[in-house]
Amino acid sequence: MNSANSDRLFQLARNFIPGGVNSPVRAFGSVGRTPLFIARASGSRLWDADGNEFIDYVGSWGPMILGHAHPRIVGAVQRAAALGTSFGAPTELETMMAELIGRLLPSVEMVRMVNSGTEATMSAVRLARAYTRRDLLLKFEGCYHGHGDAFLIKAGSGAMTLSVPDSPGIPAAVASQTLTVPFNDLARVEEAVQSHKGRIAALIVEPVAGNMGCVPPGSGFLEGLRSLCTREGIVLIFDEVMTGFRVARGGAQALYGVRPDLTTMGKIIGGGLPVGAYGGRREIMEMVAPSGPMYQAGTLSGNPLAMAAGYETLSAIGGSPSFYDELERLSARLEEGIRRNIEELGLPLTQNRVGSMATLFFTPAQVTDCQSALKADTRRFGAYFREMLGRGIYLAPSQFEAGFVSAAHTEEDIDRTVLANREALRSAFRT
Repeated sequence: MNSANSDRLFQLARNFIPGGVNSPVRAFGSVGRTPLFIARASGSRLWDADGNEFIDYVGSWGPMILGHAHPRIVGAVQRAAALGTSFGAPTELETMMAELIGRLLPSVEMVRMVNSGTEATMSAVRLARAYTRRDLLLKFEGCYHGHGDAFLIKAGSGAMTLSVPDSPGIPAAVASQTLTVPFNDLARVEEAVQSHKGRIAALIVEPVAGNMGCVPPGSGFLEGLRSLCTREGIVLIFDEVMTGFRVARGGAQALYGVRPDLTTMGKIIGGGLPVGAYGGRREIMEMVAPSGPMYQAGTLSGNPLAMAAGYETLSAIGGSPSFYDELERLSARLEEGIRRNIEELGLPLTQNRVGSMATLFFTPAQVTDCQSALKADTRRFGAYFREMLGRGIYLAPSQFEAGFVSAAHTEEDIDRTVLANREALRSAFRT
């Protein structure tokens, strides 16, 4: 595969951008090559700066559930841009978007728009602290909630890929306010709560972990968290930045039938544009300024381009009764094809999938938490990644990320991917 232009652009970028990328997960260092620079995308396909074409399973890390450059989204953004790109003032579309989110997520009685998933999670935790008048935050090892100081304690994906479990620059006093326990371990959650009884403001969790790879909740785990938080007066925050409108029309909370107090959102609700939101119970949300004393603001919050793209995306999802059935059918077809390859080749691999997000782990053991994910053979994954890339399949350049199927993927895309998977696995396990 020719990558001369991408290589040249990367060397140029390194002169002006730390590491040559604007987010660490875009770096290809852990998979043994330099990153590709993308020139354009359409439907299920990407084209890089050298003209190479790929079937894309990154989908801008999740938001492109309708596929790239969907005509409805492009048209909505064009119409909005013609009227002005930013006002710093209220618009009708913000209210329409908030109402639509609340209709699709019944736990969200009020919502505040922000500009990123990190901003949403930071704000939700501050709100929980204001509401409970407590200080401590409980999170799970390997779950990633953005790059806020309170979250970069045993964080997921990027930190795991780079072998940096924490980040310099976080004061010890801030780190001491965050408690971490293993994902899917209710007993350890109970132990932490009892050890800090009456001091924990919020418990934040990815209801389906996506930043140590796709790791679903165990039976009764989310229900147990809900019961515990209710009993102890802890605000339960579902970080649905990744799972929101991805694993089901009503997010993971609808899929598993567990209602959080607050929900954070991003990715899909912006249709590919920068966006975030947090929302939940009215009595909690009314503490947000200017209704209440908890201050949070943003000049570009509710940006008209992001609202237009998000509204069209959610309308397309919400308006099609068969949307998630078809997405599930395609995702299951891909999972089954890869499973057959693993069995026929006799390889020590395991798959996790929830809806249209999935991870192939290079370990034979079941992956249920951060520690079991870390048993994966990352060197072998790197070889597999390069083999798939050479066969025109674009995957996340990390063992500890989920892949995504979109509505734009076709059966032909899936079958071609399964064939490439078989040959890539065969090659990767010869090295």
